[in-house]
Amino acid sequence: MVKRVTPGSKLLEGCLRAFWVGGVICMLGQGIADLGYQYLALNSTEAGAFASMALIFITALLTGVGIFDRIAKYAGAGTVVPITGFANAMVSPAMEYRPEGWVLGTGAKLFTIAGPVLVYGITASVLVGLFYSFFGG
Repeated sequence: MVKRVTPGSKLLEGCLRAFWVGGVICMLGQGIADLGYQYLALNSTEAGAFASMALIFITALLTGVGIFDRIAKYAGAGTVVPITGFANAMVSPAMEYRPEGWVLGTGAKLFTIAGPVLVYGITASVLVGLFYSFFGG
């Protein structure tokens, strides 16, 4: 009975949407980096950081005005290109819990997603640094 009432999966359509939207996001990021490299005289490292900051800003802005959620609903996993997905995951809860106040609403929920990422990222970097200092350097 479950198989009869469960709607069919549109796996191929979902994959194609995710592929092209994710590709457009990556292409936009590369285009921003190229602009920074060519017109702002940034080196490749600075141009990459510039593109990352621009993608975070654009995603946060689009999330704030409600456009990014519509894009994500259409594209699914295509919007989870790491930096845009992370920016959206930080801004969405902050906006949702804003009525509960700056500290217990926005401040607390802003790091619901970021907290574990920061903890494990910092822990991994410390462990790699210790390993490198004892065995590699």
